[in-house]
Amino acid sequence: MKPIHLLLIFSVIFTAISGCVSDRGDTGAYGNQTETNSYQGEQLTPIAQQRNNAIKGTQYIDRESYRLQVDGFVENPRNFTYEEITGLPQTSKVIDLNCVEGWGFTAKWTGVKIAEIFEEAGAMENATTVIFYSADGYSTALDKDYLLENDIILAYKLNDVTLPPERGFPLQLVAEDKYGYKWAKWIVRIELGNSPYRGYWEERGYNNIADVGGPAFERRG
Repeated sequence: MKPIHLLLIFSVIFTAISGCVSDRGDTGAYGNQTETNSYQGEQLTPIAQQRNNAIKGTQYIDRESYRLQVDGFVENPRNFTYEEITGLPQTSKVIDLNCVEGWGFTAKWTGVKIAEIFEEAGAMENATTVIFYSADGYSTALDKDYLLENDIILAYKLNDVTLPPERGFPLQLVAEDKYGYKWAKWIVRIELGNSPYRGYWEERGYNNIADVGGPAFERRG
């Protein structure tokens, strides 16, 4: 069988079971919160129309007992409460989320710059890789330099609404210009290290760089 045929079969299999399987959220009612439809002249995709991804379905995390563990190459390992995270300086951005399947959506993301978390925990200069662990067993990693140079945020609001459970409450990584499998949701731990790391889908053949527009899969000899 030709290599191109193998790649196509591989792609179809992964698409069928991948983290980009559609899981549309409810139209919802967000309590007394009003969803924003546009921001700074840009039209936003309503949450109810945003496609979603998950390996084990929606995770439900209790706000009061939640802790974000930050450890590894840090001088001051921390367990942040939700209130401590939302009490840090806030940033908002309009960013497109693009899935390897070819679909995407535009949203306003509000949260804290990862640089703020690093500062609170005392990230060491020799840390090069940052691993994000999710409540459902998912994980992925990105270079520390990428996170800092692009002011990447951990979002706790989406279109000015507190992240609904299906969208990753309490925190979703807003990995600008990276494919959706780098956008970890339900984040419970951040580990800083100095070795390369391959996450859940990266171990299954997805490209560890994950630049939008680049190859979705890695060639292996």
